[in-house]
Amino acid sequence: MEDKIHAVITGTGSYIPRRKVSNSDFLKNTFLNNDGIPLGKDNEETIQKFAEITGIQARRYAADDVLASDMGAEAGEQALASAELDPEKLDYIIVAHNFGDVRADNPRVDMVPTLASRVKHKLGIKNPHCIAYDLPFGCPGWIQGLIQCNYYLRSGDALAGLVIGTETLSRICDPHDRDSMIYSDGAGAAVLEGRQSSTPVGILSHSARTDTEEQAYYLKMDSSYHPDHNDALFMKMKGRKLYQYALTHVPNLVKTSLEKANIGFDEVAKVLIHQANAKMDAAILQRLAKLYGYDEISEDIMPMTISQLGNSSVATVPTLLDLVLRGKMENQHIDTGDVIVLASVGAGMNINSIVYQMD
Repeated sequence: MEDKIHAVITGTGSYIPRRKVSNSDFLKNTFLNNDGIPLGKDNEETIQKFAEITGIQARRYAADDVLASDMGAEAGEQALASAELDPEKLDYIIVAHNFGDVRADNPRVDMVPTLASRVKHKLGIKNPHCIAYDLPFGCPGWIQGLIQCNYYLRSGDALAGLVIGTETLSRICDPHDRDSMIYSDGAGAAVLEGRQSSTPVGILSHSARTDTEEQAYYLKMDSSYHPDHNDALFMKMKGRKLYQYALTHVPNLVKTSLEKANIGFDEVAKVLIHQANAKMDAAILQRLAKLYGYDEISEDIMPMTISQLGNSSVATVPTLLDLVLRGKMENQHIDTGDVIVLASVGAGMNINSIVYQMD
């Protein structure tokens, strides 16, 4: 069989902030409805119900002097060291995020210069032919970055790319909105390199979709629920609609990506899905299994970090992958030859899925 170029992950890295924020830290918040009226229940009950639905017990926030580009550069540096790749040999740096370098003392979007340019600068890369650009694509941004890098590598036009997902969601959430307890900060990264192989390896297939007719504003920026904050914009979510959208479309999209690779669900070792909501992710996996005729499936197939790390948007999947590959998640491992699925859903509404075989 003729050798072809395949995109292979050769290194991973992540940045998990040290500041741990537990659910009890929200007892002091004043939670309001979208009309500015208090919820009508005490915070302890609100927090308990939140934990039951999302599975989140704690999350991580970046230190006040740490920006998204700082975390991204650190995760990228780890990935490059893991890959044993000279940074000057990178052809692309793709940084997925949604809000830029939001500062703790001035929570406004800051995207000039691009975060990718900032990361390249922080890594000290001098090569002008290392192209750095940003990818705002909602929570699926990091996976979409892998999809784009895959095309560059398979074309033969590039040999190596660094794909980073980094976000400080804690700085753009409304403290008076109970959904603020979902969000967290962090970064994850992977180095992809082109590899000649006569048998498929690395990224085997992908699938993606964008739905906007009714779904475009399920996630959007809007005013605080507290009237005193109306001059600022915060991230708002139509949680129930997003939940139903994900359950309706993500399982079928993952199945499509598996079919493209001629891979059966019984051949999948792990499903690494965006850590948005533990209950939602479990329901997505269950619906995916039913598409293949399975009524029950082992929980080990889907590693989860959301209970302690929360939802860090584009950083959740690469962080999860890095922790598993480094042996930092109990009873979780990925071996040579294993087929894994990387999948995400988020603002846009966007969904994507990659089928990947470990080299």
